[in-house]
Amino acid sequence: MRGEAGLLADLAERAIPFAAHEHDAVFTVEQSSRIDADIPGAHTKNLFLKDAGGAFWLVTVPAEARANLKALPQAIGCKRVSFGKPEDMQRLLGIAPGSVTPLAAINAAPGSITVVLDSTLAAAERINVHPLRNTGTLGLSGQAVLDLLRHWGHAPLVAAIPVVEAE
Repeated sequence: MRGEAGLLADLAERAIPFAAHEHDAVFTVEQSSRIDADIPGAHTKNLFLKDAGGAFWLVTVPAEARANLKALPQAIGCKRVSFGKPEDMQRLLGIAPGSVTPLAAINAAPGSITVVLDSTLAAAERINVHPLRNTGTLGLSGQAVLDLLRHWGHAPLVAAIPVVEAE
């Protein structure tokens, strides 16, 4: 697994601009929101999922979105989904819950997981994601995230992720 050192090396090698922020550990979107106010750009949350066929998915959505898990499979082209187990996350991505990020795909074998980026994030000038740990945030463009995923041998999907409307 290449880890954060490999991630930083790839950012430098590919001349991808980014902003790095260090902060206390955050485990939830609510905890992140206290830190997010001081960091410009779109903030994210990540869903590590497994579909009914056994395939793994990492779906990145805007932090404030509540993904509609019943409608999600149709939007991304899979069967019914449920949350993946922490041990599968560790095995596939080399990270623990709370540190989930699309950048963890650096540790995943191509084809072992499908990374999905919400279309609004893919088009954003700056999205904020973890650098494989929940004590930091990297701000970079949605396009840069997609470029990195492809560089690592993944075929990321960009999709309009269905959300549950506020009541």
